[in-house]
Amino acid sequence: MMSLPFFGLFAAFCLAWAERRLAAIGLWLVSMLGLLLLFRSHATDSLALSF
Repeated sequence: MMSLPFFGLFAAFCLAWAERRLAAIGLWLVSMLGLLLLFRSHATDSLALSF
């Protein structure tokens, strides 16, 4: 699940290389938003510690 934003970033770089600027910027923004949402979910999750 955490790899999806990075695949999106890779696709955005490929679009930028292919000179599809608006599509690359849009995909980059969506990937950053997804990364922030996944990080928020990960950072606020409680730890399951068992002794």
